[in-house]
Order: sequence, then structure tokens, then C-alpha cells
Amino acid sequence: MNRLLPVLFVFAFSCAALAQTADTTSSSPTTSSAAPAQATQTASTPPAKATPQGEEKLFFPKDWYWGWAQFDLAPPHNEIDPNMCAANAGAPQYGGVNAPCSAFARYQISGTIELRPIGRTIARRLMFFYDPNFLFGKNLPGVLYTWSWSGIGMEYDWGVGVDLPKRFQFRYTNHPTIQRFGSRDQPLGPAWLGANGPWGQYNAIGIRKYFGTRREGTD
Repeated sequence: MNRLLPVLFVFAFSCAALAQTADTTSSSPTTSSAAPAQATQTASTPPAKATPQGEEKLFFPKDWYWGWAQFDLAPPHNEIDPNMCAANAGAPQYGGVNAPCSAFARYQISGTIELRPIGRTIARRLMFFYDPNFLFGKNLPGVLYTWSWSGIGMEYDWGVGVDLPKRFQFRYTNHPTIQRFGSRDQPLGPAWLGANGPWGQYNAIGIRKYFGTRREGTD
């Protein structure tokens, strides 16, 4: 599983980039071709009909993936705490400025990707999701503040959803323990809180309700 994580990370961010490229291409001006088309259309020419839902590609339709990627910077004295070390990990009894449990993040790279690979039949309601969250930094609240990119770990969840009527969605979510990186993948002294990290490990079954209309961003 650990070997697959970098691949999934690259795949998620590549899909986000491809989606942006596709949106930019589709929104390019087409006035030169649109004007002749409007000029030649007559009252007897029926408007083009939308492609029926049943004519979507069976596998990998044009809207089969969606997602986003985000970079966050937490300024000094405001570090992200993945709950791997005690809040007072920099106290003298834990080693002070040299305390080994310095897993408080300065940087965060997160994202989500939703995959809907089937375009027809009742299976088109099926979707898969993956939500990674990468943490980097080496800090001790009140004692040590750095701009280090030392890897802490990756928190993530994944699961499957089924679209239901009236914009409801059934979801199954699996949230493993945080995948720690390098030297953080071991007990880190007396301030170490354990291997669970943020939210711990859990599985959940839920119902999501969508409402409103998503506002598209600017080009």
C-alpha cells in the first residue's frame, strides 16, 4: 500500500490539472465560427438536440472525474497539529528545543478526487472517492519554529458512494491511520501520543445531502 500512495497522489493532482486544461479549452472564444452558424440557421432548422443520457459512453464518459488540489501554509505560532505529539512536546521534561516529537506541520497539501467511470445503466450512480492530506514541518509550540519541509505523514480516507434520488448520496468511508514518513515512522520519545494520528482509524456508513448550485471559478 505504501508504494501505491505516491502514485495515487500524482494521479489525483494530474487529474486536477487535466480538468483545468479541459475547462480552459472548452471556454475559449469561438465567435468566428459561431457567427456564420447563426447566420445560416433559418426558422425551419430545428435546434440541435442534447445527446440523450442513454448515448453516453459506457465507460469513462467525458465527466467521469472531478476533484481539487490545495496548498496551505500555517504561519509560525499557528502550526497544524496532527495529534501525534503532546501539545507541550517542547517542555523541558520532553527535551526542550531538541525534543524528538516535533510533528507539528508548517505546510499542508490536500485534495480530493471523485471517479465515476460508468456512463450508462444503473451503475452510473456509482462513484469512488479518495481524499489525501500531506503534512510537512518540524516545529515545537512555544519553543521551536522552522520552515523545514521535513515529512510528517499522510492522512487520507477513501470510499464509495451511490447517488440516490433528491440529491441524497449513500457513502461508505474508510479512514486508516496516518501513513508516517521517514524518521517520524517510529515512537518519538515520551511526548509521543501513539500511531493513530488525526481522527484515528475508523469505518463509517453515512448519507450525504447535496443542496444549492456550485459556483464556477473564474478562468
